Amino acid sequence: MAGAGVVQAGPLREALRERIEQRRQARESSGIDGEEQALQGRGSGGRTAPVSLPAGARVLRDLSYGPDAQQRFDVYIPAGARSAPLLFMVHGGAWMVGDKGYAPVVNQKVSRWLPLGYVLVSINYRMSRTAPDVLAQADDAARALAHVQAQAGNWGADPARVLLMGHSAGAHLVALLAADAELAARHGCRPWLGMVSLDSAALDVVATMESRHYRFYDKVFGRDRALWLAASPYHRLHSKPAPMLLVCSTRRGDSCPQAESFAAKARQLGGRASVLPVDMKHGETNTDLGKASAYTDAVHAFMRGLGMP
Repeated sequence: MAGAGVVQAGPLREALRERIEQRRQARESSGIDGEEQALQGRGSGGRTAPVSLPAGARVLRDLSYGPDAQQRFDVYIPAGARSAPLLFMVHGGAWMVGDKGYAPVVNQKVSRWLPLGYVLVSINYRMSRTAPDVLAQADDAARALAHVQAQAGNWGADPARVLLMGHSAGAHLVALLAADAELAARHGCRPWLGMVSLDSAALDVVATMESRHYRFYDKVFGRDRALWLAASPYHRLHSKPAPMLLVCSTRRGDSCPQAESFAAKARQLGGRASVLPVDMKHGETNTDLGKASAYTDAVHAFMRGLGMP
């Protein structure tokens, strides 16, 4: 009997080690780290944190773009905005958690770009912890964008000078819009200048699901390959997209290869797409954007290349 126990110990020990490693990697790299902490009351700032606005700036909160309580957005408006460029931000959170007013989503971006005359819009979209509907979320992003462009003049913004930006799950959603303009066009969206994806590892959903992945991806994308294809920016990309910058963390094994593959396909179709690898944690690609750094300067250089200030 003792021998039988020894025989089982090795596999059990290896399984335990693998479980511990998976949990460590999830804390380090998954898109739900900061958002889950905030939702559970352990993070700093809560769902909607105070934002230090530049002099004369104002914020309009919880504007509606649809009937659901989650279909809301906030608008941060600089003083004297007139024909201002507009930064359209979609938060991350594994398609299940997060909030438009969460401090890491907006604070540094407000500090950096509002003084330069930008209007910042941060949106929520319909989420569920039990059954997230990714395609409905992409639809929400398109609805929100169409509504924002229609109302932009009321805030002194130019509806034609729009940059899409998203982090993690939000990066996947804006990449879907960038890949298939029909998703946005059917809601009346106007063309935008470009897109910045902040560290998505779901640009090729089929590749993600057919390789080793975090368990929460199974809840989000399930086992239906037809959904994987429909929700995959790489597979929805069939025509020249607007210019795009794909930020990827070199500390993750899956982010940069997917960014390179997506960018290569966009270039083959005549688009302008570049990849920005950064030695940063997944969450830092969002929280640190706007701080004085070479990283922020590189993203800002892309924005300037689109004719934005």
